[in-house]
Amino acid sequence: MQLSVRNQQNEEVGSAELHDEIFNVEVRPHVLHDVVVMQLANRRRGTSSTLGRSEVRASRRKPWRQKGTGRARAGRRSSPLWRGGGIVFGPKPRSYAYRVPRKVRRAALRQALTLKARSGNLVVLDEVEISAPKTRLAVELLQRLGAAAKALFLVAEEQPNLRLGVRNLQHVKTLPVQGLNAYDLMDYETVICSRAALARVHEVLKP
Repeated sequence: MQLSVRNQQNEEVGSAELHDEIFNVEVRPHVLHDVVVMQLANRRRGTSSTLGRSEVRASRRKPWRQKGTGRARAGRRSSPLWRGGGIVFGPKPRSYAYRVPRKVRRAALRQALTLKARSGNLVVLDEVEISAPKTRLAVELLQRLGAAAKALFLVAEEQPNLRLGVRNLQHVKTLPVQGLNAYDLMDYETVICSRAALARVHEVLKP
């Protein structure tokens, strides 16, 4: 598959080859789903916490005698049946993280890239950079490219000017190839990739 390469003025300056084993594979939705769910689970902080009946600060005295009052039996104020009592099987701090096999993660990356290439939402530039860390420059670049409001800049190496230029844009993100992941590829509508980043993707994801 051939894809045109453009400069930052949105002028065609050449073409790039997309390897079929990366950008033209069979898309299996369940694979993408499994990997995206794993990523979202790994991002959870897992800090939710509740107090059980043994942790609630309350009197341990029996509220009333066992028999003869006509009321139900009660042993202590911290009972889960009472207002202000403990929580039954409530959440405690824990890790939600887990891993799917590496081959599955790499397959999900290839499938997400395939979807972007087939839908025409993959843009390849000869180079992706701005001259100064200014949001205005980043916005002007996106407007010239006609990119969607939600765009991902994929670069070969970290670029401070570009990263600082887009950090005030709510739905724009810059991502080095080493951090490439299925969730970001599916979450952002347009992927703007430099020629160097594309070569790096071919190197990393080759079978």
